[in-house]
Amino acid sequence: MTDDTFYGSDFGALEAFDPELSGILLSELERIRGGLQLIASENICSPEVLTALGSTLSNKYAEGYPGRRYYGGCAEVDKAEELAIERCKSLFGADHANVQPHSGASANQAVYGAFLQPGEKLLAMSLPHGGHLTHGTKVSFSGKWFDAVHYGVHPETEDVDYDEMERLAKEHRPKVICSGGSAIPRLLDFDRIRAICDEVGAIMWVDAAHFIGLVAGQAIPSPVPQADVVTFTTHKVLRGPRSGALVCKEEHAKALDKAVFPMLQGGPQMNTIAAKAVNFKEAATPAYQDYAKNVIANAKVLATELAERGIRPTTGGTDTHLALLDLQGVGVTGKEAEARSDAAGITLNKNAIPNDPQKPSIASGIRVGTPSVTTQGMGADEMVTIAELIHTAVTKGDGDPDHEVSREVRGRVTELVTTHPAYPR
Repeated sequence: MTDDTFYGSDFGALEAFDPELSGILLSELERIRGGLQLIASENICSPEVLTALGSTLSNKYAEGYPGRRYYGGCAEVDKAEELAIERCKSLFGADHANVQPHSGASANQAVYGAFLQPGEKLLAMSLPHGGHLTHGTKVSFSGKWFDAVHYGVHPETEDVDYDEMERLAKEHRPKVICSGGSAIPRLLDFDRIRAICDEVGAIMWVDAAHFIGLVAGQAIPSPVPQADVVTFTTHKVLRGPRSGALVCKEEHAKALDKAVFPMLQGGPQMNTIAAKAVNFKEAATPAYQDYAKNVIANAKVLATELAERGIRPTTGGTDTHLALLDLQGVGVTGKEAEARSDAAGITLNKNAIPNDPQKPSIASGIRVGTPSVTTQGMGADEMVTIAELIHTAVTKGDGDPDHEVSREVRGRVTELVTTHPAYPR
């Protein structure tokens, strides 16, 4: 694949018309190709997905739903959305799917719009313990508009404290109980959560943004049978366009559809919906199932190898695509580790750990994920090497790209990504 075909047949015209912007596009492509991408919430979507994103469906205004639009000329985009809906329902075994949310946060907003009035109670995972901004954090709309109560992790296991979840549910009687988050390395106990929801009469909402791709690949248990509603992004492990979606039980379909449109959004992004349809088809293949299993296997190896080098995984490891790592044992902050890794060609992010003594902007941990490197075809041997490179950059580098350690690690990173390229030329 050439750069021209990657960006479409008109990239040459864009380059001639706007060399400044086209240069940025090519520079980003080279950044992806030139380093290790270990952000747990990122991936490398296929050229087929990118083709749909850059299609003429971007031109069409299509407020409403298939067969019930507020604009004419929607016959073709209706077909695209219907295809995305049916593929999504089939992929996850769901009664109903809504593929219009612009993002995971938009899908989460729809849950609030469907089930809660301002000031009513929500129970969710606390952000410092691995939750998400949209789960009732005070700086988010969810914390400003709703009365959020938060559970955390058990102090010994560092995994979700289900006893605390149950106690708080009985005490506060929330209308909605949310599980899931952005830094939870272990599988969730959906049966236990369902039982707690039933006991207090709460809606069971699972924010599966981080792990839904593993569900699609049949690599981990699905929350869909137990949950009232499951929201997710399509761009993490799932490896689709940067967007969101939700699936739910049939009894909640009407309320959630109305919450997405017209309550929260106007016209849907039909090009992105088409790209989701492509992504859902990709995720239904045996090759994708192999990829999903390899994502977990790679994460386990990476976490184990880092632990052997003194960088401790919280909860003792991972069952998913990510590991949350405590750097206190090597005397480095998350901010320092992120900068030192970046200087060496390794992209990861600082992240708070449970009961972190540092403020979030500094943090005592880092979060690493294996979706992108697995997409590039890397396996266990490469994870051993990557763990060594992370450890070297974090403990011996200083954040200067010209530092001897940075240059040495970056050279070995180049060897890895040259052998396993992103978007081969």
